[in-house]
Amino acid sequence: MRIRSLGWAGLEIEADGRKAIIDAVADMAGLEKYVGPPLTPLLTPQGPVDLALVTHLHDDHTDPVTLATALAEGGLFLRPAPMTGGPLEVAGTAMAEAGLAKQNLVGRVVEPWDTVDRGPFRATAVPAVDGFGETQVSWVLEADGVRIFHGGDTVFHGFWWHIAMRCGPFDAVFLPTNGAVCTFPHRKPASPLPADLTPQQAAVAAHILGARLAVPIHYDAIQAEGVYEQVDDPAGTFVAEAGRLGVTTRVLAPGEVLELTPAPV
Repeated sequence: MRIRSLGWAGLEIEADGRKAIIDAVADMAGLEKYVGPPLTPLLTPQGPVDLALVTHLHDDHTDPVTLATALAEGGLFLRPAPMTGGPLEVAGTAMAEAGLAKQNLVGRVVEPWDTVDRGPFRATAVPAVDGFGETQVSWVLEADGVRIFHGGDTVFHGFWWHIAMRCGPFDAVFLPTNGAVCTFPHRKPASPLPADLTPQQAAVAAHILGARLAVPIHYDAIQAEGVYEQVDDPAGTFVAEAGRLGVTTRVLAPGEVLELTPAPV
């Protein structure tokens, strides 16, 4: 399995000559009025891809134009269920939903523990908890005898043990690490607590998941004082905290490639 970092939380995965993407975002224009332009590169998938996965429908994880452009004819798009409720309840996902509709990307809705096969890939949606109450899943993706986990921007929760028991072991886990404290107009009063995993929490999650390798994602591209504030040095802190727990780590720059082979039996 060959994995290329697309920046932020995006991954491009190649196996057996076929491609999948997870949370591939090349354009965060919808967020720029709140947080400004991305501070680190966001790369476009080198399509066509057979399988496109999103963990949730925030604009930094779902990019309808990039998805529509990357998907091969007959490619499969998997997504969590849409939000329901009043305007403020659905505000966080409304722009992505409108963009998907404009691109005629209906997608297949998945629930936690659903498994879908496409080409060499087996994708399993697993439980996740969003920091703002929006519907979210994490993804377990298997191909070529390799199994990885992608955590979107989940907070810490009690499903890690269930995921490890049902879906492990994991050759690599990709976990958010920026522990962002957010002050957004549709969520008042604001919470001083992080809306996704802190580096310390991500290290604990990687340890519980029994990861052979842990990779930090979801850091450095967004930082706006008083609106979206990450912790200091997310990746470096994660590497240090994971090391204390005996978890091997690797930091991937946007565009960098990680090649995984099955664990020795």
